[in-house]
Amino acid sequence: MEIKDSSNTVIRLLMAQLNSQSETRNQFDLTISQRLGRKSYKEQYGFIYRKNLVSVKGTYQYKDLQPGDEDAFSREPYVVWFQAPSTEVKEFVIVPQHTTPEAAVREIDELYDVYLDVKQKWNSENFIFMGDLNAGCSYVPKKSWKNIRLRNHTEFVWLIGDNNDTTVKSSTNCAYDRIVVVGEKLVSSIVPGSANVFDFMVAYGLTEEQALEVSDHFPIEVRLKESKRPTSRRRKYLKRK
Repeated sequence: MEIKDSSNTVIRLLMAQLNSQSETRNQFDLTISQRLGRKSYKEQYGFIYRKNLVSVKGTYQYKDLQPGDEDAFSREPYVVWFQAPSTEVKEFVIVPQHTTPEAAVREIDELYDVYLDVKQKWNSENFIFMGDLNAGCSYVPKKSWKNIRLRNHTEFVWLIGDNNDTTVKSSTNCAYDRIVVVGEKLVSSIVPGSANVFDFMVAYGLTEEQALEVSDHFPIEVRLKESKRPTSRRRKYLKRK
């Protein structure tokens, strides 16, 4: 998520509300970046996760200092490496990004350099890129896709397609928010058909005006397959062994 509140009051309130409604074994935790931005306007990246399901193996604030291509991002990715014992894929890296609309093509393309950097740093193969990439409509015209390595390298799978609408306003129809995955183990562990745009306006019977008080974008989601539990016969064998 992107956090604009400089005091972090809102995120602390959200965490308190979540944990007050959760059993002790299902408590949430948070990892959050420093404030990021070129000028006075800044944001933070934040991840909320259930402690009994995943743990943070590492965090990395991307430096964005490539020679000849410095400061490509207005808000450099805050990269988080997760361990997930209960899913088929046991570890994966999430790279969040909120692009500047006018620089969306360049910033989305630069995520490929982030991928190469983090892959070498952590020796991980499984990556999820996600967030408000502004990857649609006038910000990324069709002719520009050929210049985006994250798109034209076939190992990257775009789970939210170009025809999806991730915006709340009825006057817009743009696939700004995306989920992109790479890594054989990760791709094979995606629950088929689980990548979706969650239309909370329809789900909760809200008017457009009410929905816009929550956000002008809909959340996007995807599920991972749970680990296969041993059969009773297999469990007995493991126990004897």
